[in-house]
Amino acid sequence: MRAMRGAPEVGVETGLLSLRDLDEAELQRLVERSVELHEDARAHDRPLADTAIGVLFTKTSTRTRTAFSVGAHRLGAAVMAYGPGDLQLNTGESLKDTARILGSMLDAVVARTAGPLHDLREFSRHGRIPVVNAMATEEHPTQGVCDLATMRLHLGTLRGVKVLYIGEGNNSATALMHGLAKVPASLLTLATPDGYGVPPEDLAAARAAGATVVTTASMDELPADVDIVYTTRWQTTGTAKSDPDWREAFRAFHIDEALLSRWPSALFMHDLPACRGDEVSGAVLDGPRSIAWSQAAMKLSSAMAILEQCVAPSRAAARVPAQQGAR
Repeated sequence: MRAMRGAPEVGVETGLLSLRDLDEAELQRLVERSVELHEDARAHDRPLADTAIGVLFTKTSTRTRTAFSVGAHRLGAAVMAYGPGDLQLNTGESLKDTARILGSMLDAVVARTAGPLHDLREFSRHGRIPVVNAMATEEHPTQGVCDLATMRLHLGTLRGVKVLYIGEGNNSATALMHGLAKVPASLLTLATPDGYGVPPEDLAAARAAGATVVTTASMDELPADVDIVYTTRWQTTGTAKSDPDWREAFRAFHIDEALLSRWPSALFMHDLPACRGDEVSGAVLDGPRSIAWSQAAMKLSSAMAILEQCVAPSRAAARVPAQQGAR
């Protein structure tokens, strides 16, 4: 590292911040690589050897934190884990200054803050390193990659997939919607309680990007043809609902065997954690058509695919001499 005076220059944001940022080919590569690594966890040559990956989680996580920590380790990286009370952010140090420091020592950061996506974009720019959004308020893109890879694994192809999403239009739903916008001929139906749909601006952006999305607030208006029935926990991690009686609005959006029987060939997905008896019955979650546990296992291979795509190319670029890079 060269001698430096003054604050570092602001760079361009890199990493995986939103599935809106990817084109169809980039997302397809992530999905296919996730499936490949799921089927053969050794299908790599430790491309992150001699790198250091920061894993910053200020909100609870079981699957995502474990997946990225284990995935980075298996790809050859050293993992630095930070919890909610570990950094000087808690004592008033700014996000920009924190990013500058970590960016001078780490090769990438995987972050879950449940704060605004804008903060993660700022972190990448001021840290000048790739940032992986492991869940922001607006979107959970790593879950979206995992979900599409799980569908690809079980259906053989994503083209023309018909997905019925039932429950809160949260950050997982938003990521799934932006991901399916890159899948040709796909159809997404969002059945959400009134007032709990995906943000209108995200819905408009997905449709503008080519997504076919049908929205309804009634369980009487569900499609006749479905490949995947997907739900999520009614209470999204890191959030609270202002209406004390919100559960009443959600009770009709429960998936049990009777509902699933309307689509005899459909598979069931859940991003977990689940609350049996709320959004889904135990018989469905643990039943023969549930691929929720396969979906959870896919978190690891999709995390590895994301780290490969986000970190390895930037690392290779950093090794190019300045005069060569300027050609």
